[in-house]
Amino acid sequence: MDCIFCGQNTHVTDKRESKDGTRRRRECLKCKKRFTTYEKPDEKDIIIVKKDGRREHFLDEKLRLGLIKACQKRPVSMDEIDKIVEEIKEKAKKKGKEVNSDWIGKMVMNKLKKLDKVAYIRFASVYKDFKDVLDFKKEVREL
Repeated sequence: MDCIFCGQNTHVTDKRESKDGTRRRRECLKCKKRFTTYEKPDEKDIIIVKKDGRREHFLDEKLRLGLIKACQKRPVSMDEIDKIVEEIKEKAKKKGKEVNSDWIGKMVMNKLKKLDKVAYIRFASVYKDFKDVLDFKKEVREL
């Protein structure tokens, strides 16, 4: 890599790996100035295919907000919610470039069913578009 100060060649004096990427401390071979570079892998975009055929980018924050609403006033920590978001995001990356919104909804419901039954019912009521109390009763019986 070229020096950011004089444009000459540099060498790496220190390298550290982290979960976010690689940090390299560099020194210019000519002017002897030092600087740091950070490298991280490009994350491929995940495209969500909605029920009506629209496509939109996967947004961690949108999923997180849906989980927060479902878990409101429940004994579920933000760490648990963040863990669900990360697990679903990682599985979605492995599925390919495009993922159906239906698949994500089912993943969320599976995670919430194990974590908190009330949060699960709240999420299911929106996801499955409950029309009346009978839909709620049916879902609770299946739990």
